[in-house]
Amino acid sequence: MKNAASFLTRNSLIVFFVVFIVFSSCKKTEDAVAPQLPPECSFVADFSDFNSQKLTASNWTFAAANVGFWNVFITVGLAVPVASYVEAFNHDAVQISSDTWQWSYSFTAVVSYTAKLNGKITSTGVEWEMYISKAGAYDNFLWYKGFSSFDRTNGTWTLYESPANAVQLLGIVWHQNTDGTADIQYTNIKEGDVENGGYIKYGLQIGDYDAFYKIFNKGQDNLTQIEWNRTSKAGFVIDPKHFGDSEKHCWDSSLQDVTCPM
Repeated sequence: MKNAASFLTRNSLIVFFVVFIVFSSCKKTEDAVAPQLPPECSFVADFSDFNSQKLTASNWTFAAANVGFWNVFITVGLAVPVASYVEAFNHDAVQISSDTWQWSYSFTAVVSYTAKLNGKITSTGVEWEMYISKAGAYDNFLWYKGFSSFDRTNGTWTLYESPANAVQLLGIVWHQNTDGTADIQYTNIKEGDVENGGYIKYGLQIGDYDAFYKIFNKGQDNLTQIEWNRTSKAGFVIDPKHFGDSEKHCWDSSLQDVTCPM
């Protein structure tokens, strides 16, 4: 009887620990929290200050034309991946494995698409993969992937050109700093492209001119620098190729050409 009691006790303890482990495991999964999406501005730069139709002065107009090229390329040429990411913020994630969460939803960019955005938690941050499908055309095309730090202060994205030509097209590097400064850079990474290495960088900084663009035209080996005040809209542009010098060329709050302040 003693041995039988001992046997039952041992088996009872084994059952208890098995149940405890299973319960703890389930509780951990239920309490797990999905990673936060990188901010929208990590994917889409702000071009709004140069969207005005008031093309009245040469310095501002020239700056706006340079920004406008990239604006069209990103917001129109990349309409599907941009729309897919913006829509993700309207949906909740579901845990699909111990370390991976998925946002699954439909979105529209002229026509309808479905998206599956996976966020995998690693030891150093979160790895992201966006799969997009279009009925009758393609399924689960990996349109972009990326990485973000746990505190959402920095990260990267890599975008592919299209389902018809699945080559790397654009690299994005972004920072959101605790002092309010920030930047995002889009770089052409398409192999063999004449503009491979060309980029536009948008940022927020501290100073009278609190925003900037740096636009590098790889084919012309030319850097255009633009800085302006987001409140007054006054600013300047530097472009050695266009102006024939490395001086600032300014505009005032009415976007009219002015002599640059000393």
